[in-house]
Amino acid sequence: MEHRIVVLGAGYTGAVAAGRIAKRLHREDVTITLVNPEPDFVERVRLHQIAAGQELKPRPFDEMFAGTGVELKLAKVAAVDVDRKTVAVSAANGLGREELAYDTLVYALGSGWNDGGVAGVAEHAHEVASRPGALRLRDRLAALDAGRPVVVVGGGLTGLEAATEIAEARPDLDVSLAARGALGDWLSEKGRAHLRKVVDKLGITVHEHAAVDAVEADRVTIADGRTVPADVTVWTTGFAVRPIAGATTLELTDGGQIVVDSTMRSVSHPDVYAVGDAAMALGPGDKPLRMSCASGVPMAWQAADAIAARLTGTKVPHIAIRYAQQCISLGRNEALIQFVTADDQALEKALTGRMAARYKEMICKGAAWGVANPTLGMPTRRRRVAAQAAPSLAPAEAAA
Repeated sequence: MEHRIVVLGAGYTGAVAAGRIAKRLHREDVTITLVNPEPDFVERVRLHQIAAGQELKPRPFDEMFAGTGVELKLAKVAAVDVDRKTVAVSAANGLGREELAYDTLVYALGSGWNDGGVAGVAEHAHEVASRPGALRLRDRLAALDAGRPVVVVGGGLTGLEAATEIAEARPDLDVSLAARGALGDWLSEKGRAHLRKVVDKLGITVHEHAAVDAVEADRVTIADGRTVPADVTVWTTGFAVRPIAGATTLELTDGGQIVVDSTMRSVSHPDVYAVGDAAMALGPGDKPLRMSCASGVPMAWQAADAIAARLTGTKVPHIAIRYAQQCISLGRNEALIQFVTADDQALEKALTGRMAARYKEMICKGAAWGVANPTLGMPTRRRRVAAQAAPSLAPAEAAA
């Protein structure tokens, strides 16, 4: 009897999960359908580079998944019914709608930008949480004359990368950064010192302890009443999950993430797995994993391995998901690698400068390579035939 696996979303986590499942379960009684609205992979960790005018290498899914058994369906997810075990999708062009039935669902729809309910953000600010957003920002920046003000709101990883990338690519612009706390206040002393050095070198004005409570077409207003001129405002204060799961009977957190166990399986619906930003999983010290590629990829590995094990009646492996570093690009020639504890707290050790930039580039290329080679090491034809002749799949609850 055929077992239908549907993976929603082909970002880092969805693409990795689909490829790893194909590697673990390369057999004719398993179908894997990957649903995504775009035909090529988006390197989300590089969207600030696109915004700054850089071109990235295209990575079409039809090449990446050729011969793997993964079927790509170009469509947008409209709704999920976890009680009927169906997904409603519409064509990528918005025309036509159909329903996909599944036996196992991997929910990897990720997150988008979060305006935080701040007045004027949705109307006036730009985002770099999606490729369309990064492209719109690129076009807007290209239209700016020299000397015009650009404000990046948010002092986290995304804000730092966006501000430094824009300032390096367009030194003629007046770039500033508004951070809710002190600049890099979560970093080690060495990390903070290097960050300050690079920001000063790039001519970025930093507004610390500056929570923005309104955005207008030509300025941002800080909670203490200060205003900062802004022809362009870039909003990078955090991410929000997609609303699809919120319309289901899945158990969710208050923020809309799907609550999962240590194998990334929904605690309320055992035939649903969630990975990446869409899921709330606990890491070292029973702390929620943060929304990041560093969390999402091992979550995808865990989900794929658990699905394969449960369907074949073998022991479910458990992957230790822990942190080792935070990699922050600061333009193309500078970076900061902040080494951290397993639960993501900064250590004093940090790598800086050009060596750090090369290290960060290696990490980004490695992540993309892992997505682009999803089934490396897939069984040879002889082993594949043997797999197809294997016993019927075990119930999903086996070896739980």
